[in-house]
Amino acid sequence: MTLSKQKKLDRAGIWITTLCAIHCLLLPVILPLLALAGFAFIGEDLLENTILGLSVIVGLWSLIGGARRHGEWRLLIPLIAGAVIYTQRDIFGHLGEPFIILLGAGLIIYAHWSNLQRSRKLVHVPAGALAGVK
Repeated sequence: MTLSKQKKLDRAGIWITTLCAIHCLLLPVILPLLALAGFAFIGEDLLENTILGLSVIVGLWSLIGGARRHGEWRLLIPLIAGAVIYTQRDIFGHLGEPFIILLGAGLIIYAHWSNLQRSRKLVHVPAGALAGVK
């Protein structure tokens, strides 16, 4: 995977995760309005899980590509932990749900952001600096 493609995937992953979190956080407020307009399907668990699944797939694709380049395989930990935490968003009821969503989404976004930063550092390393590295 090219560096440009990996950066685009990281950015897409950040946006997808952010939109997913906003969707989950605002849903209780706007669900009654959506039902009146015929868009109640937006509040379905299937849609939420599909968006989260897409976020994880994009994340794995991007982070594995990045890890092959910069060697930071441990960035998969916050991605997977964030996804697992996110799937448990109902564990503390409606009052705890926003905190769980923010924690899970935050970990996923952190993984993408860290992957972007490590990839950028590789681009800016002077050519002579790697001459002595085997």
